[in-house]
Amino acid sequence: MAIAKEREPKIRNVTLPDGPEEIARPVFVAAAIATVLRFEKEVDPVRTEMVGWKGRFEPLLAGGKKVVIEPLYDLTEEDRFPLVVTLMDGTQVPFTVQAAERERVDHQVNLYWDRESGDYLRARLEDALLRERTALEENERYEQEQNSPDHALAALLANGAEEQTPFRAKRAYSYREGDVEITIVVYTGKSKAAALVRIKNHLDRFWTLREARLTSGSEFYKPSAEVRQCAMHMVPSSIPPGASGAVAIVADKRAFLSGEGPETLALQIIRDDGLVQAFVRLDPSLAR
Repeated sequence: MAIAKEREPKIRNVTLPDGPEEIARPVFVAAAIATVLRFEKEVDPVRTEMVGWKGRFEPLLAGGKKVVIEPLYDLTEEDRFPLVVTLMDGTQVPFTVQAAERERVDHQVNLYWDRESGDYLRARLEDALLRERTALEENERYEQEQNSPDHALAALLANGAEEQTPFRAKRAYSYREGDVEITIVVYTGKSKAAALVRIKNHLDRFWTLREARLTSGSEFYKPSAEVRQCAMHMVPSSIPPGASGAVAIVADKRAFLSGEGPETLALQIIRDDGLVQAFVRLDPSLAR
């Protein structure tokens, strides 16, 4: 089930085994929260710069081994602000500052790249323990979902067994975005609606889902938007280069209800790098 969570600050470790000058790493920020980037070496405040910050952020605070980022307002889902932190030794560390998900605001990001340092080794250990804890939580969630009728329906759709479900296809369309082909099918059903997103991966890396996010159609762009409950199933769990996969969601009629009555919902299929790969509007009339 996709369930709304309160947005809360977090401390995150990032280890850079190939050194800091790799790719631009995402930093997730939110209004009224100061995000601290902490480095192994001294920061050069003169050569540290974020593009387009004026009017959207407080001036960057850079000094010692830290850089502080604080948005004046919540960013939109599409906002991306390039940030390059230059260290005193001339090393440049690139970032992309973007809107935080509800549960993923970066309160502090610690960056380590000296493989021999105790901090680097400790960060790798903490990450391993976090992955283990996350896997246990996912297994528990998976076991609970196996008893959910809606999850069973989502699994049938994702596996191509539409005829075994009570749903009827209402509309379908396809498009290509970069190196990914997308086909979307929207279904109507008795007291339930469903959507199926088929993905053909032409990337040179695995296509991995970060989130299937179902929210009010009028607030989908807000990081703080309430996430509506739905059942989700994906096959396979990660799509290899050249292969195809599918993500299916099933939403009960109650998911469409707000304090003002039924409303249109928005489904966003968000890739692991934060890209919204598919956007689907679901009308409440689908859950007839």
